[in-house]
Amino acid sequence: MNPAELNYQPVSTFESTDREFSKTEKFIMEKGKSYRQFLAGVVVNIASLALGTTLGWTSPVFPKINYSNDTAVPDTPLEGLPTADELSWIGSLVALGALIAPFIAGPLADKIGRKWTLLSSTGFFAISWILLVTTNNIPQMYVARLFQGFGVGFVMTVQTMYIGEISSDQFRGALGSFMQLFIVTGILYVYAIGPFVSYVQLQWICLIPPLAFAAGFFFMPETPYYYTGKGDKTNAVKSLQFLRGKSAEGVQEEALKIQEAVEEAMKNKGTIKDLVGNKGNLKALIICAGLISFQQLSGINVVLFYSQIIFAKTGSSLEPAIATIIVGIVQVIASGLTPLVVDRLGRKIILLVSGAGMAVCHALLGLYFFLDYQKSEVVPSIGWLPILSVIGFVSVYCIGFGPLPWAVLGEMFPANVKSIASSIVASTCWVLGFLVTKYFSAMDEALGSHWAFWIFGIFCCGAFAFTFTIVMETKGLSLQEIQNRLNGRTATDF
Repeated sequence: MNPAELNYQPVSTFESTDREFSKTEKFIMEKGKSYRQFLAGVVVNIASLALGTTLGWTSPVFPKINYSNDTAVPDTPLEGLPTADELSWIGSLVALGALIAPFIAGPLADKIGRKWTLLSSTGFFAISWILLVTTNNIPQMYVARLFQGFGVGFVMTVQTMYIGEISSDQFRGALGSFMQLFIVTGILYVYAIGPFVSYVQLQWICLIPPLAFAAGFFFMPETPYYYTGKGDKTNAVKSLQFLRGKSAEGVQEEALKIQEAVEEAMKNKGTIKDLVGNKGNLKALIICAGLISFQQLSGINVVLFYSQIIFAKTGSSLEPAIATIIVGIVQVIASGLTPLVVDRLGRKIILLVSGAGMAVCHALLGLYFFLDYQKSEVVPSIGWLPILSVIGFVSVYCIGFGPLPWAVLGEMFPANVKSIASSIVASTCWVLGFLVTKYFSAMDEALGSHWAFWIFGIFCCGAFAFTFTIVMETKGLSLQEIQNRLNGRTATDF
């Protein structure tokens, strides 16, 4: 029969079938609105900006409370000057709080949802800033910093889950790298404002980001994976409709894939045994915990917490506060590059460049402090070297080892063990973060600044080797394809 003659067939069932095919094809080809998932990604990352203010806070505040023998008049609410040991606790208690929080945040995210667990972090941040406004003693400052750590732990544990579960395969790498961009924006926020306002004014200014996050994120959807895991298919579809900017029919195919992935993952309830007893899960845990460990052992928190003090020690003609602001600006610019290139170049190559670059910068920074320790005559002529080294370090860190370990964490684990794995990895991060921050001053005094930075450089070399030999590339893979590769499965196995 001539296909053209089909137009004249009187059989209504054929015409109905033809119309249904066209309708289905229309929904499959529905373009959608990709900006919707970016909107959710930006709003959820206002929490990262709030987190960043807690990390950068010590840099402008320590000089205000007379950290050293500076001639500047201290701006402090404290009754008396804190000791060096008290200041190390103030600097490191955020990491201790962030270590504890994931074991609460992970199960809570499974019980009440990713959205409401993230919103609850606002309470921790708000309480901490109010405590810092009203404090006149060190113990209250300790409690405030511990509360900040709880907020940090909640955000870093659950936000990776949220981003990983709302993102399409095409944009998951870019959205996952937003966390670092917003963290360093928060650090710059406090670096740029802190030196030029009073202590009390700074605390009120730092209260703005968590309140802005709560106001905006309240209107964002819960993840479709969470709804599907709870058997709420209606809300899962509504969530996908918002995130993809499509009709209910247009997201049915993705909703079905999510349901299959969740059902596969939930066949066995997630436990520690499921995490370490499964080949793919164990490999994912080694990759994620390894990347996070090297992130902290790179010395990033030392650079962020003590940047003004590091620059003051160099004797550079550039004001330490200005040098710190320059570093903050560089961090934001470098972090802004990652979302643009991560899904083109891939995670692994960027991590390799980042690890090698950090090692070189630490070697140069250590060289400067070694020459200074030896009282070399060349030191006055190379006062620019530590500033250049720190700027280079934060640049390559913010492009690679800053954002990508968290992006990888959000895509490596199946739904049944995701919260447990995220809690373990986040706690690993903050155990090491606490140890490095708390004992850097002691290591600096015992070994000298040169050895302190050379040791960080050695760890960065380890980060390069680990990435080269262990880390798996996930560029362009769906969450299910990542699981297949981790478990050594291929398409022919299905």
